[in-house]
Amino acid sequence: MFFRARPPHAAPATPRAPLQVTLPDGRIVDVQRVDNRRVRGLRLTVTERGIRLTVPPRTSDRRALAFVQEHAAWLAGQLAHTFGDVQPLRIGESTTLPLRGVDAPLQWREGRFLRVELDHEQVVATLPPALGEAAVRKAFSNFYLAQAKADVGRWMPKYLPTLPRAPRTTTIRPLTSLWGSLAPDDRMRLDLALVLAPPAAFEYVLVHELCHLIQANHSPAFWAEVEQRFPDWQTQRELLRSRGRPIKAALRAVCEVRAIPHD
Repeated sequence: MFFRARPPHAAPATPRAPLQVTLPDGRIVDVQRVDNRRVRGLRLTVTERGIRLTVPPRTSDRRALAFVQEHAAWLAGQLAHTFGDVQPLRIGESTTLPLRGVDAPLQWREGRFLRVELDHEQVVATLPPALGEAAVRKAFSNFYLAQAKADVGRWMPKYLPTLPRAPRTTTIRPLTSLWGSLAPDDRMRLDLALVLAPPAAFEYVLVHELCHLIQANHSPAFWAEVEQRFPDWQTQRELLRSRGRPIKAALRAVCEVRAIPHD
């Protein structure tokens, strides 16, 4: 697992107003244009953060738009692969919320205090009148964090007796490309999006990172440690490889404003 750092003297990419492109199915999506003097050609990418077109400076919007339109079919395929059937959270309207591998029923209520909580198998969101969207999405983020902490708190104790030591700290937050990491100083990070995945996949990532306390590598000896503690690890790793991008996108769809392309 690696981090990609910007070279010390690299020119910063300059964002501009998004371009609007029509896909073959009639949808209109936003494409974030970024001017960067370090690139020579036009480069189109799709991640759970959205669509990005990187172009050399002084590239006209007409040329940029034409380039994206020429690749509209490819773009539609990438969006389907990245977002699957992820839908944006519509505050006060959505009836389900992705949680632990299922779409949990979501009920909206009015109340004096902002609160998102789990009531048996149902998520209940209590909203005061005239509350800003950012505050509501932050409440859902905090709800996910509380659920993820509960899961880790339930699983961690059964693995600690077999480890040389416990992680120094455990941080759960959104991660861009990783599912988790263990730093050389034993600080563990886990992706908040894991609480949207099936619980077995989340637990596998936890075990994976805990085993790095024994083997700080991905050698056969490391995988033997994982196998000993979590025999189903290969199934869960494949699930995250095949469904990982929509899972990460679903977190953004709930917690960020206009997180995914939609009408």
